[in-house]
Amino acid sequence: MTSEPTTPGAAAASGARTLPPFRADHVGSLLRPAALKRVREEHAAGRAGAAALRAAEDEAIRDVVALQREAGLRSATDGELRRQSWHMDFIYSLGGISKVHDDSLRVKFHNADGDIEWAPPSAHVDSKLRLDGTIFGDAFTFLRETVSESQTPKLTIPSPSMVHYRGGRAAIDETVYPDMDAFWTDLTAAYAAQVRGVHELGCRYLQLDDTSLAYLNDPEQRQHVAGIGGDPEHQHETYIANINRALAGRPADLRVTTHMCRGNFASSWVASGGYDFVAEALFGGLDVDGFFLEYDDERSGGFEPLRFVPKDKQVVLGLVTTKRPELESKDGLKRRIEEASRYIDLDQLCLSPQCGFSSTLEGNDLTVDDQKRKLALIVETADEVWGGA
Repeated sequence: MTSEPTTPGAAAASGARTLPPFRADHVGSLLRPAALKRVREEHAAGRAGAAALRAAEDEAIRDVVALQREAGLRSATDGELRRQSWHMDFIYSLGGISKVHDDSLRVKFHNADGDIEWAPPSAHVDSKLRLDGTIFGDAFTFLRETVSESQTPKLTIPSPSMVHYRGGRAAIDETVYPDMDAFWTDLTAAYAAQVRGVHELGCRYLQLDDTSLAYLNDPEQRQHVAGIGGDPEHQHETYIANINRALAGRPADLRVTTHMCRGNFASSWVASGGYDFVAEALFGGLDVDGFFLEYDDERSGGFEPLRFVPKDKQVVLGLVTTKRPELESKDGLKRRIEEASRYIDLDQLCLSPQCGFSSTLEGNDLTVDDQKRKLALIVETADEVWGGA
C-alpha cells in the first residue's frame, strides 16, 4: 500500500493515549545500578546466594519503577534488571535450545572510537522446541505488583526471529528439524503459548524486540544471511509471517508492539541503513499495534518509509539516543516529529528513546542522571506536542 505525504503538522493530534504505546514511552532496558552489579558479580563467584541476588534485584526494580513514575511515563518495565542480555536469557529458557560458544559467529559493533568484535554465546536447537513454563512469569508478576495505579506494566521479550537470525540453518540440528517448516511450526506454537501465559498473569502490554528486521536493511547484513545459507531477499517476509503466526488468536485486550534497532551494546551498534528494504512488507503486514523505530541519527535513514504504515498503527519515534549522554534539544525533537508527520498522521506518532539504555548488563556510556534527564525530556516534549502525555 502507498499513501501521499501529509502536510507537516496538518493532522490534528488527540492528546494523551489511553492504550499503549503511549505518547511518551520507552523501549525497556535501564541502566543496572552499581550495587546490583556488585551482588551479581558476587553471585557469579559463588560468594552470594540466589536469595541475596533476588533481593538485590527486587530492590533495584522498585527503584527503577519509581524512576519511571517520577519521569511521568505511563508504561513501566523492570528495566530488564534480572537479565544478562535483552534476548538470550529468554532464548535459553525455551525447551530444545542449548547455549553454545561458536567463535565463527562473531559480531562487529561500531562506535565513534572504532570497532568492537566479539563472539558472544549463541544458541543451538538440539531437540524439539517447546515452552516448559511461562518465561519471565515470576519477573512480570513482581513488576505487576510493584507498579502504581498510574503505570501500565510492560513485558519485553525477543521476537521469534531472534531464535533464527544469527546462526540460521546451521544452528538447527537437521536430525531434529530436517524440514524448516516444522521448526517454524514448533517455535511459533511455543511463542503463542508464551503470549497466552503472560496474558493470564495480567500482561496487557507486550513488546517483541527484533534487531533482524532492522539489520536486513543493511546490505552487509544481507551478505551475512547469504553466507550462512539464508535467503537475503525474502528472509524478512518469512520472519513477518511467523511472528504473525505466533500472535494469531491473541487476546483482544493485549496490546503488542515491536521494537527494531540496529544493535545496542556498550554505546555501539552493528548495522546501518533506512527502513526502505523491509518497509512495505513490514509496516503493511506485521500484525502488531505499534512500531518502536530507531531514528536517533543518520544511520536510520529518513522518514519516507513511514508512508507504508496503516492508519490503525502507531509509530514510536526513537529520536532520543541512549548511546550518548548529551541531551537533545526539545525544539530539535519537535522539528523531527513535524518532519515525520509529512508521511504519517501526527496522531499516529509517539516519542521514545531509540533503544534501551542497557541491552546487556554492561550498559551504555551514560549515568543514571543522564538517563533520568532523557526520559523527562521525552515526557515534556510529548506533553507539548500532543497535549498531555
